[in-house]
Amino acid sequence: MSDLLPIPFLPDVIIEPLVRLALTEDFGRGGDITTDAVIPGGARMRAVMAAREGGVAAGYDAARLALRLVDPEAVWTTLVQEGVPFAKGDALVRVEGSARSVLMAERVMLNFVGSLSGVATLTSRFVAEAKGTNAKVTCTRKTTPGFRALEKRAVRLGGGLNHRLGLDDAILIKDNHIAAAGGVATALKRARAAVGHLRAIEIEVDGLGQLREALPYRPDAVLLDNMSVAMLTEAVEIVGDIAKTEASGGVRLETVKAIALTGVDYISAGALTHSAINLDVGLDFES
Repeated sequence: MSDLLPIPFLPDVIIEPLVRLALTEDFGRGGDITTDAVIPGGARMRAVMAAREGGVAAGYDAARLALRLVDPEAVWTTLVQEGVPFAKGDALVRVEGSARSVLMAERVMLNFVGSLSGVATLTSRFVAEAKGTNAKVTCTRKTTPGFRALEKRAVRLGGGLNHRLGLDDAILIKDNHIAAAGGVATALKRARAAVGHLRAIEIEVDGLGQLREALPYRPDAVLLDNMSVAMLTEAVEIVGDIAKTEASGGVRLETVKAIALTGVDYISAGALTHSAINLDVGLDFES
C-alpha cells in the first residue's frame, strides 16, 4: 500500500465562486422551468452517476458542492473513489434527495465530473507511458480560465504532478525574460539576488549553448525547450547533478516514452489540461 495520503478536496472557499457561477449560468433568470412544471414539490429521487466509458475519476468536490448549494439536505454517496480507474458502465456516485434539486443540479455536476475526469484520465495515460523511467509528468499553466485549481488537482488524481500554480509560486525565467533582461547571466543574477532560499529558480533554454551559459549560476532546474530526443540526452549528461532537468514543448502522448528514456527528471505537458477530452458520464434514475 502506498504511504501517500489521499489527495484532499479543495476547500469550498476556493471553488465556491466557480460552482456558484456555473449554477447561476444554468439557472438563468427564472430557474429550472422544466422541472418546476413537471415535478411535484414533494417528489424524491435517487440516481447514480454512471460512466459511459472507462477512465479515472475526478471532480467530485465541485460536483458535490453544486448539489449541496442547491439542496443542503441532499445525500451524496461515493461509490468509486477519485483517482481510481473505472470501467464503462460503473456507477461512480449515488445521489438522493428532492427530485427537483437533483434535476436542477444534474448538468452542473456532470460537467464538473466529466471535464475533470477527462484531465485525470489523460494524465494517467501520460504517466503510464513514462512508467519505469526516472521522469515524472507535470502539468503547466495552460489551464481553462477559472478552473486552474480544479484541473491541477485532477492532474494529481491522474498520477501526475503540478508545476507552478501561478506566477507567484517560483521563478521561471523564459525566453522573453532572457531577451528583455539582456541575457541568461543577467537574468539569473537578478533572480538569485531577488529571492530568498525557499524560492526555486528555473530557467528555460532552447539549446546546449544557453544551457552551458546557465549552469555556472546553479539554477534549481533547467527547462529544456523543444529539444530533440538526442539533444535532451546530451543535455541531461551536461547538467549532471547541478540541477533538475525538465523537458517541455509540444509533448504528446506518443512521444512521452522516448522523452522519458533520455533521463530527464520531469516532463511538462500543456496537453494534460488544454487537450483533455470530456469524459462521458450520465445520471441514471434509480427510484
